[in-house]
Amino acid sequence: MDLKVYSAAWCRDCREAKRFLTQHNIAFKEIDIENTPGAADEVIANVGKRAIPQFVLNGKWGQPYQPGRGFLYEEMAELFGVSNS
Repeated sequence: MDLKVYSAAWCRDCREAKRFLTQHNIAFKEIDIENTPGAADEVIANVGKRAIPQFVLNGKWGQPYQPGRGFLYEEMAELFGVSNS
């Protein structure tokens, strides 16, 4: 499994996404859009806006949160085959 997480230090939802991954021992490569040249442009090119966090799982882009709902625990637990308890 190849997982990249586009994030930024100031992003609360990004911290929650990384906490979920770490809690479930899911390996990921973090790409900080503030410090990695071209990373913010990659997000915009693939998502249409500068919205983080973004997961890129085996080349497929997806948002692990939804405005108004926050981090999508149930959906991400199902995606990664882990328990959400």
